[in-house]
Amino acid sequence: MLTPTTHTLEKLETLLKSAGYKVRYEKGNFKTGACLLQNSQMIVVNKFSNIESKIRSVAELIRQLEIDARHLDDKQLAFYHQIKQTELQL
Repeated sequence: MLTPTTHTLEKLETLLKSAGYKVRYEKGNFKTGACLLQNSQMIVVNKFSNIESKIRSVAELIRQLEIDARHLDDKQLAFYHQIKQTELQL
């Protein structure tokens, strides 16, 4: 389970950035806390969501993505596998 802290959110952002994705915080009328723009590597996170919702949304997107492990260092790869194997508690 991911702890709802700013540090966890930063780790998720770093993982995505290392994999070639851009993360932006914008206002929006999202049904979820984040979305992946089609045909681009841009993830938009609702900046008005609370930290727990941001983490849950970004982690769920990461679980759906197929990230090339060659772009990640050992710690990021371990974190990525942890996210992929862990069911998020909603």
